[in-house]
Amino acid sequence: MPELQRKRLLESHLWTIYILAAILLAILFYYEWRIGIAGSFIYLISLFYSIRYEIRRREKIQNEIKMISTRVKMVGKEALSELPFGIVLYDEDYKIEWANSYMRQFDTDETELIGSHLNILSEELVTDIKENKQDTGLELEDYYFRTLINRDERLIYFINETDYARLKTNYENDQTVLFMIFLDNYEDITLPMDDTSKSQLNSEVTAIINDWAKRNGLYVKRTSQERFLAIGTREILRQIEKVKFDILDEVREITGDQSTNVTLSIGVGHGNVPLPKLGELAQSSLDLALGRGGDQVAIRDESGKVRFYGGKTNPMEKRTRVRARVISHAMVDLVKASDNVIIMGHKAPDMDSVGSAIGILNIAKTNGVEGYIVFDPNDVDTGVYRLIEAIRADEELWERFIEPSVAEDIITNQSLVVIVDTHRPAMVVQPELLEMTDYKVVIDHHRRGEEFIDNPTLVYMEPYASSTAELVTELLEYQPKSTKLKMLEATALLSGIIVDTKSFTLRTGSRTFDAASYLRAKGADTVLVQQFLKEDLNLYLTRSRLIERTEIYRDSIAIVAAEPGVAYGSVLIAQTADTLLAMTGVTASFVISERDDGRVGVSARSLGKINVQVIMERMNGGGHLTNAATQIADTTVEEVELLLKNIIDEYFEGRETE
Repeated sequence: MPELQRKRLLESHLWTIYILAAILLAILFYYEWRIGIAGSFIYLISLFYSIRYEIRRREKIQNEIKMISTRVKMVGKEALSELPFGIVLYDEDYKIEWANSYMRQFDTDETELIGSHLNILSEELVTDIKENKQDTGLELEDYYFRTLINRDERLIYFINETDYARLKTNYENDQTVLFMIFLDNYEDITLPMDDTSKSQLNSEVTAIINDWAKRNGLYVKRTSQERFLAIGTREILRQIEKVKFDILDEVREITGDQSTNVTLSIGVGHGNVPLPKLGELAQSSLDLALGRGGDQVAIRDESGKVRFYGGKTNPMEKRTRVRARVISHAMVDLVKASDNVIIMGHKAPDMDSVGSAIGILNIAKTNGVEGYIVFDPNDVDTGVYRLIEAIRADEELWERFIEPSVAEDIITNQSLVVIVDTHRPAMVVQPELLEMTDYKVVIDHHRRGEEFIDNPTLVYMEPYASSTAELVTELLEYQPKSTKLKMLEATALLSGIIVDTKSFTLRTGSRTFDAASYLRAKGADTVLVQQFLKEDLNLYLTRSRLIERTEIYRDSIAIVAAEPGVAYGSVLIAQTADTLLAMTGVTASFVISERDDGRVGVSARSLGKINVQVIMERMNGGGHLTNAATQIADTTVEEVELLLKNIIDEYFEGRETE
């Protein structure tokens, strides 16, 4: 039993005894008054001492309470002032009214905390208060604090978690990072070399990579003639990222002097995951870097987010006719095993998208399988209008163009969906169709981006090709000899090649002319191509007015920001960017304007010296090294122009990162 309860129980029993004694005295007075007087005398003396004891005891308790209360106040005051964490009171204007001594250590000779604005501690603190955040963090000098905010009392607690933050930082810095390094075109370059030249090239490349590894504290091991494996830490990765993976430039510059053009692709995996998973991340990053054309770095963490560096050079043509033949035969097997073939290009289709879709339709027809092209008649711009009108005039071909709703009715889980001229699910005409079958083929000439169609059965992506129409034409060459292209079908494919190469001036290789020659032999009409590409006079004048707003940025980059409140079509701004690229001294062009859907569009073009793809990817877009675009919601033309210039500045300061 607690001491206090025992004392109270004894007091209660004592007073009960006194009451019973008084009753007994009264009875004694009645029967024997002499004994009653003696008993009363003893009773009164006992009562007197009991009362005096009780009074003194209560006084002692009160004094003890006073003393404890005083001590508590003193200790509380001292504790409030000397607590090992900070306390700050602020007023309605976010000025500091009071701070305990722990926070006073941040006073300086120039300023004092009391009377100063909260921004003196952190500019984000006021924002956190306004957003009603109760538990945040901030860095102050060499300390890291967890801040607990009480808006009602205008009170902030600063809890020092510096040791924990440093421990966490050290843990993160020491996490293992895997680097998979690949010599992009080593086999093609060394094949014609003699042993002496090959040995010299090996020595130079190995020396560069070993020196780079030693300089950054990496362990590196060559695992094959064209592959290296490097192991480092997260801290080392940060250091390498600060210099934008300058190893890419070193290898290209040194080997470029000898006309060998060896480039590196590096896949990096990092994160708090087991080593096997880390290896998968590094390998998938390398695959992504190679899929984008090589000469770049892809970094992937456990969340799947990817960052890119490099990719400034125009990739060398590395695809072979053997691969084209293998893909073509694989297509035959997939087509014959399917219920039907559903072909989709990207939204707002261009000549390349429509032409390559028609080529795949011909492959399906050649192999005796029903094929259909998913087409949205409400999503046609002037760039393909004349081609679509020509297709409408061909009843047999036009009946194979179906709307998305019809495609959903005829597709089965055994249908083959072929996606052409894009690999991003959000860009296809009807993304829902991708979930309705297990068999998907992707054919594209763009550099691979982070977003990709899930679980494709077959992928034919060649960023070295001029266009998807060129890739599809090569597939047609290896189809059964009974393949017969109509004049309009061959012309549509040739139109796609001509438009994407700017009449064979950009991204054109020997294979491009081979494909064009094959299509010409199949009846492609070059005069009809020119009719498809004819321009409307009003559009020409509109484009001229846009060009009048051109600003030359950084000596050779043409930027056009259209007037606010006026919407332009994506084809028009793309044509404007193409026209600007033909001007003397212009190496890249960017055209910015509002769109009919309320977003702001950017069309980017270059001659190859500047990689507009990585610039557009920084703005959530994509495309090719010389041809890219993006659309941004909830912004203005002026804001996009400022963002674009900042990204261009970063691009020229060093290698690009997403």
